[in-house]
Amino acid sequence: MPDAVRTYTPKERNMYLLGMAGQNMIYNIIGTGLYFYFQSVIFIPAIAISIFMAVARVWDAINDPMMGTIVDKTNSKYGKCRPYLMVIPPIIFVITVAAFCNGIYSDSNSAAENALIVGWAAVSYILWGMSYTVGDIPLWGITSRMTEVEKDRASILSLARIAGGIGAGVVLLSITPLSQNVGKMLESTVGSTAKSQQYGFIIVAAVFAFIGCGLFQLTGIFVRERVPSQEKNLGFAENFKIMWGNVPFRKQLISGVIRAPIQMLLSVAMTLVSYYYGNYFGNYIIYIVILGGAIFGGQFAAMAVVPKLMEKYEKTKLYSVSTIISAVAFALIYPIYKIAPQDLDKPLWIAVLFVVFAIAGAGMGALNVLQSVMIADAVDYEEYHKGFRPDGVFFSGQSFITKLSAGISSIIQGIGYSIVGFSGNNVNICNEALRNGASFKSDFAPYAAMMFLLCSIPPAIGLFLSVIPIKNYGMTDSEHKMMLDKLIEKRNNAQEN
Repeated sequence: MPDAVRTYTPKERNMYLLGMAGQNMIYNIIGTGLYFYFQSVIFIPAIAISIFMAVARVWDAINDPMMGTIVDKTNSKYGKCRPYLMVIPPIIFVITVAAFCNGIYSDSNSAAENALIVGWAAVSYILWGMSYTVGDIPLWGITSRMTEVEKDRASILSLARIAGGIGAGVVLLSITPLSQNVGKMLESTVGSTAKSQQYGFIIVAAVFAFIGCGLFQLTGIFVRERVPSQEKNLGFAENFKIMWGNVPFRKQLISGVIRAPIQMLLSVAMTLVSYYYGNYFGNYIIYIVILGGAIFGGQFAAMAVVPKLMEKYEKTKLYSVSTIISAVAFALIYPIYKIAPQDLDKPLWIAVLFVVFAIAGAGMGALNVLQSVMIADAVDYEEYHKGFRPDGVFFSGQSFITKLSAGISSIIQGIGYSIVGFSGNNVNICNEALRNGASFKSDFAPYAAMMFLLCSIPPAIGLFLSVIPIKNYGMTDSEHKMMLDKLIEKRNNAQEN
């Protein structure tokens, strides 16, 4: 490899990782907290939630390549990605808080009032998705412009997944119980359980959003773009052809969409834990810590190990093995529930679930790192063959996969909840019954069974099938190394001339 290489400083790396943690905090305020809020706090019907969330996510998926095209066309003294990272966090903060400021859906409301509640939820959710895209694409795209050293890039993408996981974990494990406890403190003042719970969510969401957006802002301020590339102004249609024509990238895109139901874990898990383990109003923090810790612990361990494994094994082999391991673990969750539907809070079954969740989390963590690194490799592949680095467009593919997956998952989830009746006023009735001493595990067993099923079977099927497109991937690791070495040599020659 040529000696003259461009890469990030330790300070830039640290600021990037803090920004990634903040951005993932924001994502999980919406991805985890908002669905629970819509479903179990302001009681919007499940099918309505699934429809507007699916529409929003499909639009976001289309919007992502558009934003990637805009990023790739951007030319400023700050670079291609940094301008967006500098200005978008405060906008995301405002829209995030606005998404929680809504009414409570109720049979006692007029049709117009309920329509306004659903409309506000839908519009604020769509606007949030659009604003988030403006920051998400540049945040990932800038990684391939921070360094041209493959080891450094693999390292920062692995660390980014860990930092993102920490940010996500802080919110995922605490937003619902914190909001419920703040709501309980407000109940005597507000005079209504439903309204106090709503205020609790608004307050906690605003605090988390402020912290997350503040951290997110650090990336735009401190990170620098160092890797030059040949400028080429292409339109959306042309960029889509480039994305589809790049064989490795296309394979990843298809694989990612097929495993879409894995996103169900994000939106169903908190509802499942709060109802099954906490009877909604009870204390379930210990179960969040144990089960959530298993998932995140598995993820972090895999994220830390994968960069070392990539030095010894083909990325595609690691990708396939990680996917299958995770699929097997997910497939076990529902059968475990069927074996002991009333006893999964007992020490033996908690230990069993801990192991299963840790394995599932490890597979997910490995996939997250491998996906990001393989997309960056696909950018190199495109530059080598076509002389153009579509960083923004290709990393929009990662966001495309996440958002389209969330849309597909929300439809499956909405259908599942509607089948058993866990929707709208029935959720309010369930909450009141639990408050008056009913047991979720026995009195609302169909709801519990559906939650466990959604967390298990659809993700397992999607994961198993997602291995198929990675066969005949189109680029080996040795071929990528050869391409990258030649690209570095070409850049150095151009700089000397």
